[in-house]
Amino acid sequence: MKLTSVTIKNFRCYADETKVTIDDLTTFIGKNDIGKSTILEALEIFFNNDTVKIESGDANIYSGNNEVTITCEFKDLPIELTVDASSPTSLADEFLLSSEGTLKIQKVFACGKATPTFEAYIIANHPTVAGADNLLELKEKELQAIIKQKTLDSSLKGNPTMRKAIWNSFEDLELKEISIPVSKPKEDSKRIWEQIESHLPIFALFQSDRNSQDKDKEVQNPMKAAIATAIAEVKEDLEKIQNKVREKAEEIAASTHEALKTIDPKLASKLAPEFTPPTAAKWTGLFSINMDTDDGIPLNKRGSGVRRMILVSFFKAEAERRLKTSNKRSIIYALEEPETAQHPNNQKILIDSFRALSEENGCQVILTTHSPGLASELPANSIRFIDRDEHGKPLIESGVDVFAKVANALGITPDSRVKVLICVEGPTDVTALKCLSRALHLEDNTLIDLSNDPRIAFVLMGGSTLKHWVNEHYLKGLGCKECHIYDNDVTTYSVSVAEVNSRTDGSWGVLTQKHEIESYLHSEAIKEAYDVEVVVTDNPSADKKGVPKLFAEAFSAKMGYDGVMGDTRAKIYLANKAFPNMTAKRVKERDTANEIEGWLKKIDAMLN
Repeated sequence: MKLTSVTIKNFRCYADETKVTIDDLTTFIGKNDIGKSTILEALEIFFNNDTVKIESGDANIYSGNNEVTITCEFKDLPIELTVDASSPTSLADEFLLSSEGTLKIQKVFACGKATPTFEAYIIANHPTVAGADNLLELKEKELQAIIKQKTLDSSLKGNPTMRKAIWNSFEDLELKEISIPVSKPKEDSKRIWEQIESHLPIFALFQSDRNSQDKDKEVQNPMKAAIATAIAEVKEDLEKIQNKVREKAEEIAASTHEALKTIDPKLASKLAPEFTPPTAAKWTGLFSINMDTDDGIPLNKRGSGVRRMILVSFFKAEAERRLKTSNKRSIIYALEEPETAQHPNNQKILIDSFRALSEENGCQVILTTHSPGLASELPANSIRFIDRDEHGKPLIESGVDVFAKVANALGITPDSRVKVLICVEGPTDVTALKCLSRALHLEDNTLIDLSNDPRIAFVLMGGSTLKHWVNEHYLKGLGCKECHIYDNDVTTYSVSVAEVNSRTDGSWGVLTQKHEIESYLHSEAIKEAYDVEVVVTDNPSADKKGVPKLFAEAFSAKMGYDGVMGDTRAKIYLANKAFPNMTAKRVKERDTANEIEGWLKKIDAMLN
C-alpha cells in the first residue's frame, strides 16, 4: 500500500481541515515552528502512536473541540482479503473504497480524556439504502435470515457471499461517501480492519531533537525501523509459529478442561480457551539491536554528526538491500531536518540516499528542512511549502509557483563562484557527466572534474527543479557562459544547440555522437553494479534497443518482476550504480573518439 495523502483537522496549529498530497519523495519546507514536524508527527500517531503519542494537549486550543482527526489515503491496495477462508473478498466487493478507488482510513482521537483513545473509520462510497447499509455489522445468522426472507439464490455459508447477494438484490444502493466504524468489535467490519492493518505501510520517524540519554539506546538509531522491516518480511513464518503455539496451547487447555470436568462439572462448563496472538508491535518489541562504535563507545554517546552519518549509512544500505529483495509490505521513512550537524558534502550524500530509497518499489521518503543547500537539490514535485496566512493559519502549497516563496523564506541566493552553467536534460545526465569526468580526472588531473568544481552549476532543461529555478532567475543575471549537452535521440535538440552556438557570449552546445548518455556506459560497469549482462548499443535502430531498455529487460527478468521497468526508472538505476563504476579505461573503450574528453577541455577553456 502506498500513502497518497494525509488530512489533518484540529491537530495543534492545524485547526481547519488541511489535506497534503504525498509522493514517493515529499519535502516539507518552511521556517522554524511553521508546522512541518507537526505533519510527520500526525503520521506517526496515525500509524504507531509510539515515538510520538497523542496527548490531551494536542487538540487545537482555540477551536473548543477536543477531537483530533487524522485521515490517510492509500493506493496500490491488496487484491484480496481473507475474512472467511471459504469466501475471500476484496475492498471493492465490500464497498470500502472511495469514489476515486482509494482507501481512506480516518482515526478520530478523543483528546478530552487524560489518556486519549481513538476510533477508526473507513470513508467509503458505501450503500446507504435501508436494509443494505449495515451488512458488515451483521452476524452469519442475521445474514442468513435476510437471504431466506428475500428468497435469494445464494449460499448460506460465507458472509462475503451472502452480503454480495443481498446488495445485488437492490435496484439502487444509494451509494454515498460515509464513515464506516471498523475498530470496534462488530463482526466482519472488525475482521476486515484487522486485515487492512496488516497491509498498512511501516512508518519510521526519525526526529531531529531527541535527547541523548543512557536509557534511550536507540537515539538517532535506525535499527528499530530495521527490526520492524525484518518482522514484516518474516510474517508468514511468524504466523506458522503462532498457529503451532495455538495448537499446543489449545491442546493443553482441552486436557485441563477434561480434567476439571471430573472435579467440578459446573465450573468446567464455563471454561473455554481463547487464543490471542501477539500483534506486530509486540513482535517488534521483543527484539533490539544496540550499536557500539569504535572502542566500544555506544552510538548514543557519540556526537550528533556521527549519529547522523550512521543514519546516512543505514539509508544507503537499505537502498542497496531493496535492489536485491522485494517486500510485500511497504515502508515510509520520515526524517526531520536530515541536514542537522552535517557538512555540505554529507548533505549531498543524504540527498542521493533519499532519492535512491524513494525510487524503490514500496518505499516512500518524507523530509522536512529549512536548509537552502538541501532544498536546492530536491525535485520540484517533491516540494511542499508551508507558510501562514494573515490570520496565522498554516498554508501548504506546491508546484512551480511556490519557488519564489521558498527562495524568500530560506534565503536562497546564487553562488558567486559559478562561471559556467552546464545545461542538460535531467538529473541522470548530471550524475553521468560527473561520474565520467571524475573517472577521466583520476587518470589525468589536467581534465576538469565536474563532480566537485564550484565554478560549475548544472541546469536541468528537461525537468523543473528548485535549483533550475534558482539558476534561471538568479545566476542568469551574473552573465555566466552556458554549455548545453543533449542526447542525440531527439531531433529537435539540434535546433536548440544551433541557437546556442550562434550566440556571441562564449556559450557552446553539442549533441552526443552516440544515441544517449547511457550509450557511453561499459557493459562491465553494469555487470559490476547489478550482475546482469547488457550488450551496450551506440545508436539503436528500429530493430535494436537502447541501453536503458536492454538493462530494464535483463534486470526485471533477474528480479522476477511481472513486467519490465520503464526507461526512466532504468536510467535512474544506471545513474545510481553503474555510472559510478566507470573507470578511465572503461570510458576510453566506449569513447574511442575521445568525445567526452573534448567536452571537458571545452568547458575548461570556457572557465579560463
